[in-house]
Amino acid sequence: MSFMERLLDGVAVEWKPLGKALARTKGTKITAGQMKEMHKEDAPLKIFAGGKTVAFVDFEDIPEKDINREPSIIVKSRGFIEFDYYDKPFSHKNEMWSYHSKDESISTKFVYYFLKINEPYFQNLGSKMQMPQIATPDTDKFQIPIPPIAIQAEIVRILDTFTALTAELTAELTAELTARQQQYNYYRDRLFTFGGEVPIMQLSQCCVSIADGDHQAPPKTNTGIPFITISNVSNSHQIDFINTKFVSEAYYTELDDKRKARKNDILYTVVGSFGIPVFINENRKFTFQRHIAILRPNGNVIIPKYLYHVLRSSDFLKQAYAVAVGAAQKTITLTALNRMKVPVPSLEEQARIVAILDKFDTLTTSIREGLPREIALRQQQYEYYRDLLLNFPKTKEKK
Repeated sequence: MSFMERLLDGVAVEWKPLGKALARTKGTKITAGQMKEMHKEDAPLKIFAGGKTVAFVDFEDIPEKDINREPSIIVKSRGFIEFDYYDKPFSHKNEMWSYHSKDESISTKFVYYFLKINEPYFQNLGSKMQMPQIATPDTDKFQIPIPPIAIQAEIVRILDTFTALTAELTAELTAELTARQQQYNYYRDRLFTFGGEVPIMQLSQCCVSIADGDHQAPPKTNTGIPFITISNVSNSHQIDFINTKFVSEAYYTELDDKRKARKNDILYTVVGSFGIPVFINENRKFTFQRHIAILRPNGNVIIPKYLYHVLRSSDFLKQAYAVAVGAAQKTITLTALNRMKVPVPSLEEQARIVAILDKFDTLTTSIREGLPREIALRQQQYEYYRDLLLNFPKTKEKK
């Protein structure tokens, strides 16, 4: 016997149209601009709009008749179509609607879980419109199973537990990553605290060249050499080569050699989200905009990976903030970048520091990459059991 058969134990499941099983309520007349204007961070009443847009307002900001105080299923009917569950006082924009139970034999939360697994059906239905949307008859007529209330409650209990465990695991893994990152930052900064024991040199003395990208916007093509912008540089010190534009081979050929990134060079963002270094660990053709500088370390003076780690240190970031100029968008000029200072111990000491920090880097990268994978696995597990719990035998539907 299947799990559902054991749970039902021969009990028949009634099917009803959603509109007859639950009460449908309307929203309130409010615009996105009004939501933004009335929003107060600690206000008690939540207003839902499409997608993830919400506002918190005071009770007197919304007509009393438009306030729903019942645990409800909120239908996001335009754009990205989905269902939310909320058990505190709320309202929503009037192009949306919500459902709640007035029948003690029907659990609103149970119906919510059933609707969640059927979101693809409604999304497909809405996609037939120019602007994806569904109408109230689409949900009112949708057939839902109504097993005995004790079985509904047990299914809700199990799925609530899975939801809580998934959230708890996500929080634990995120906290672990944060702790390891903080530990890494602490030891990295300690390793670069030399006192007066080592020479302090300007970047220009440590590098063969320091250049920025092209100040002219090059013509873009659909294929060719990747053109990296500052939006392609992540806070995890990586380049996103997937979401890039391209320039022609001819454009790349005409560039100065110091602007052609090669293995062991370091990119460094100098505008907006400045102060993010990226170490180039392979020979690959690409070019970049002027908001990114390229440093080519002098291997006789400084180990390239050592310089990369220095550029990530708190002391160097403080220098970056100190020299950045501009009001709307802070910028580090090439002149200022050349004059920024780094500690330069012996090559042997640099190699020792690099070995330690590379190990920390490997650890934090492993956790950072493993985190979404682990969460995805738990989500798959949750969805498997959710679908199993809500897989009711379909009997004759009632109109």
